[in-house]
Amino acid sequence: MTIPGLSNHASLLIFALLSVVGLVVLIARFRMNAFVALVLASLAMGLTAGMGLSEVATAFQNGVGKILGGIGMIIGLGTLLGKLLAESGGAHVVADTLIRKLGENRLPWTMLLVAFLVGIPVWFSVGLVLLVPILFTVARKSGKPLLLLGIPLAAGLSVTHGLVPPHPGPMVAIGALNADVGRTILYSLLIGLPTAAIAGPLCARWLAAQHVVSLEGGPAAALTTAKPPGSLPSFSLSSLTILLPVLLMLMATAAEITLPKGNPWRVWLMSLGQPLVAMTLAFLFACWSFGTARGFNSEQILKFTNDCVGPVASTLLIVGAGGGFNGVLIASGVGNAIADMVKGLAVSPLILGWVAAALIRVATGSATVAITTAAGILAPIVAVKPGTNLELLVLSMGAGSLTLSHVNDGGFWFVKEYFNLTVTQTLKTWTVMETVISIVALVLVLALDVIL
Repeated sequence: MTIPGLSNHASLLIFALLSVVGLVVLIARFRMNAFVALVLASLAMGLTAGMGLSEVATAFQNGVGKILGGIGMIIGLGTLLGKLLAESGGAHVVADTLIRKLGENRLPWTMLLVAFLVGIPVWFSVGLVLLVPILFTVARKSGKPLLLLGIPLAAGLSVTHGLVPPHPGPMVAIGALNADVGRTILYSLLIGLPTAAIAGPLCARWLAAQHVVSLEGGPAAALTTAKPPGSLPSFSLSSLTILLPVLLMLMATAAEITLPKGNPWRVWLMSLGQPLVAMTLAFLFACWSFGTARGFNSEQILKFTNDCVGPVASTLLIVGAGGGFNGVLIASGVGNAIADMVKGLAVSPLILGWVAAALIRVATGSATVAITTAAGILAPIVAVKPGTNLELLVLSMGAGSLTLSHVNDGGFWFVKEYFNLTVTQTLKTWTVMETVISIVALVLVLALDVIL
């Protein structure tokens, strides 16, 4: 279906915009359940784009399967670990130590640094689930607004997800452009840390003042406890348990880079560092460190884990529907329409890469799809334009892939649910923060290009 007087690609982009606006209106204005609203928006987008009902259903199901197939089990295990962290008092121990050692005034910067380090080897959603119990406990104990601490945490995780290898987006772009991994990592840290500082603690002062968020209710409530038991784990044991999946994934990455193929240590370390394996091992270790070692019996541990399954199930349902909406947008051809539109722009490859990734991200909601498609667009262009810094081009596309996260992005719904935000609040906080990250990172990429 096309709008009279417009091309097929222009019509697709307008339909995508209307579906997004309609989705926000259904949820924010008419208070419709987010899962149902996402299903209706997906149907509307698919049908207006000329897809049949069966095609829409298949694309939606594939989108749900893609996002939940990759992270559903990992998020479930992370939630179980987080519940044990809370019930054992480990979150209280970590929170007390951070407040005592670093002071309340430095807590936003502390949350940023912790999230940045945790976020380097793990996916955004995994890092969020691991750190949310600490975030809420620190907020309660310090009396600081949740967003003053939560925005820096989200900024640290988001910057590493979009810019820092070995995350999938940057790695795909590195492969497509034949860029150097080591230099890309170095430049991503030089650009990522100041970007996260600006979008995190500095922006959080303004965003937290405008939006008050409750510390009660929502999935996060199942991951916190007001009264820890008498036998508390030590700070070192609590930290080790939380960071165990991170360490396993880091070792896998190091083995992949440094050891030759076929080396038995490489095989074992990469196997242990697979996200599902790493989270399973961490949960089993937590059953001892936060469970039996604290005096809890098997029935109590079972009750703790059962208690947190319900709230996270509804979150995964909404996130899965967001993935389904994303799948319909991609299947309808919106990404291809934007790719064709930006190919003819006569601008610097660094800016063109950012524009291409940003437009595809806004339209499809997937940072990985955005940077992958942008890399495909830019690869033949840079081949005939020698002198382009390929490593900075990877980072410019990574910056563009973080632009304007909204209702077609699974990360949007994770942040909304775990931070106890409304859709409107999420758009005014998380979406703003993501856009700041994207713009600041682009500016720093261009500045570094001038220096180099």
